[in-house]
Amino acid sequence: MSVASEPTIERTEGMRARLNRFGTSIVFYAPGLKRWRSSEWVPERADSFVPVSLTGTGCALHCAHCDTRMLAGMATLGRRRDLFATAQRLHASGAEGLLVTGGANRSGGVPLAPHLDAIARIREQLGMRVAVHTGVTTTQVAEGLAQAGADAVMVDVIGARETLREVYHLDLTPTDVERSLALLTGRGLPVIPHIVLGLHWGRLLGEWDALEIVARHPATALVLVILTPLPGTPMQQVAPPSLEAVTEFFAYARARLPETPILLGCARPAGVIKQAIDRAAIDHGFNGIAFPADGAIAYARAAGLEPVFHEQCCAIGWESV
Repeated sequence: MSVASEPTIERTEGMRARLNRFGTSIVFYAPGLKRWRSSEWVPERADSFVPVSLTGTGCALHCAHCDTRMLAGMATLGRRRDLFATAQRLHASGAEGLLVTGGANRSGGVPLAPHLDAIARIREQLGMRVAVHTGVTTTQVAEGLAQAGADAVMVDVIGARETLREVYHLDLTPTDVERSLALLTGRGLPVIPHIVLGLHWGRLLGEWDALEIVARHPATALVLVILTPLPGTPMQQVAPPSLEAVTEFFAYARARLPETPILLGCARPAGVIKQAIDRAAIDHGFNGIAFPADGAIAYARAAGLEPVFHEQCCAIGWESV
């Protein structure tokens, strides 16, 4: 009986470039941000990496794409407002790492300053890994994170002033965002900028400029995610960007940043479109994918890649690329 052969996948310039620079490994991530499984991979643990909101479900901005919905379900600090105590509790339950995040203040930053010492203690005394989402940051916070030895620092890079104003409700410019990126990368931190495709009400508006901002700084890796309209938000009826627009950006990002690991992050539309998006990421030489769609792992193998699996946030798992 003959056995059907795997499909032959034509290699794009991006795929050839990533093979020359990074080799054949592709990393698939399943952090404990949500309970997830696919037909190809069932993670062993759903609680090894836990998101913690410093502000509970509170956020001063009520951004149009989120409106605090992303904070729901995260671990919180409770009445004691003690990040270290929260980490101790989660560590006792088996957690090995934290994503420290939260709602933003009116300046666009996550209120990290009161918790910098706790981040250092969590790493030193509990041996946990800590990724931090900063938002628009300050010199004090950047220096504190460097002293604390944060394992990864994530910052959203927005390239259009209209998006900052109309989506984030911030009176800032892309220059202000770039200043945050410079503060963080200038202190030797492992900085993993994120770009959200379609953030301006489903349109690609400032993403190309955001990519240029990233290219001007020594980012450790770049994470791309795609607008996923959430129920109960002003964008709940917005259509995400088209597959064609997403694929074009994927190809350009790989060509523009040939030496930088590029990862497809957690957020992207579900269903058949997710399968197509994941295949596009593989086709154009991405280094890793979080929560891969059904069939993505087999597709990567058919493309000549060797899957590696990590049950942690891709922002922390960049070392495996």
